[in-house]
Amino acid sequence: MSTPEPQAAAAARLSPEARRAVGIVFLTLFIDLVSFSIIFPLFPNMLTYYREVEQGAGLFGWLYGATDRLTQLAGSPEGDWGVMVLFGGVLGALYSFLQFLFAPILGRVSDRIGRRPVLLIGVGGMAISHLLWVFAGRFWLFLLSRVIGGMMSANIATATAVVADVTDARSRPRGMALIGMAFGLGFIIGPALGGLSAMIDLTRYWPDLGAAGINPFSTPALIATGLSLVNLLQLALRFRESLPKGNGAPDTTQRTANLFVLLRLRGNAGTGGVNLTYFLFFAVFSGMEFTLTFLTVDRLGYAPRENGLMFLYVGLVLALMQGSYVRVFAARLGPKRMSGHGILLAAPGLLLIGLAAISASGPLLFLGLGLLAAGVAQAAPCLTALASLYAPPSDQGRVLGVFRSVGALARAVGPLAACLLYWGLGAELAYVAAGIFMLAPLWIARRLPDPPAHDKNPTIP
Repeated sequence: MSTPEPQAAAAARLSPEARRAVGIVFLTLFIDLVSFSIIFPLFPNMLTYYREVEQGAGLFGWLYGATDRLTQLAGSPEGDWGVMVLFGGVLGALYSFLQFLFAPILGRVSDRIGRRPVLLIGVGGMAISHLLWVFAGRFWLFLLSRVIGGMMSANIATATAVVADVTDARSRPRGMALIGMAFGLGFIIGPALGGLSAMIDLTRYWPDLGAAGINPFSTPALIATGLSLVNLLQLALRFRESLPKGNGAPDTTQRTANLFVLLRLRGNAGTGGVNLTYFLFFAVFSGMEFTLTFLTVDRLGYAPRENGLMFLYVGLVLALMQGSYVRVFAARLGPKRMSGHGILLAAPGLLLIGLAAISASGPLLFLGLGLLAAGVAQAAPCLTALASLYAPPSDQGRVLGVFRSVGALARAVGPLAACLLYWGLGAELAYVAAGIFMLAPLWIARRLPDPPAHDKNPTIP
């Protein structure tokens, strides 16, 4: 005879209806993030392609010329490549900043008209953005696809709201853990798929397609478009509205671009500190993630294929760490100590990447990336758990909503700041500076208060 399940564990289980809804959202976010992250290994080669095609004309020529004049005025140790890095940083920041701006708008709309139509609009908009990329033989069309994609990618917040709709306070951590898993898997498969599929240049086999805007990166774009269409179909056929009828509760999530307001949450000890820690840590990490392919192309001669495999390695290390070490030792060490350990591990990882840039050493690069991925695997879920622990059950939505906004803003600020450092100091010093800067979030994390006693055993995704 089996032992009866403890009452608390039974209460934390997802109901069949919640399990179905969360499963659909998991698949939706997974496909969405695979199609979104396909472009990661391609940025340096794409910008080089548009520079050669535009030949100083059009929108690319105007924007690139303005960046080049700034470089000539201020100087950059990276020379012409520094112009390309800075230009790429502006594009990367634009996408994330649009996501940050439109997430609360789509969230409020979903509170009024329901989650289903907003999710369908978001996924459909992503399909349109990827389709534009397929035919983006000119830079202005590619930029338009990025703008639409940035606006529509804000539907991730709506997908998270679905989990809140179908779970209660006890089962919500388990539902959110599955959402975190979708993010992890999406960012593992997407970049690898993008790097490998970029080896297939359609214009090499059918040169006449170039007249329709088909370009060397149309194959990854076609895959992203197909994934988005499959996502739209499965969502339309399977997802039932999760917002309860008559749910007119106002959205109390704090939404603002003012960093000082975001980091200040009154009434919850520790939330301001953990928000600041999360912002600084992920601003550095997202900046590294964005500039990494520029470094590997310039210093190591990597093509999209090698960059895709590199991202696959980072994702596998992260997944293995979260699936083994973090799950085993998080409860024993506690989220505060483990998040500090993760930040401490990320700092030498960044320093090693900077040394790899100096020596053009692939093994040194992968050692640094392994340490960095292991650090992120610990810090990311544990900082999220701390944000939840500092908030009482009645204030979870507001606190975690602000926490997500802080992360979105970090992903907007990080790439631009990192590209400015890369442009102004050079690749080597930029990564060394990032490693030293990691001491700031580490210092704040160590000074965070111990979590209150209202939930001593959180589920750490």
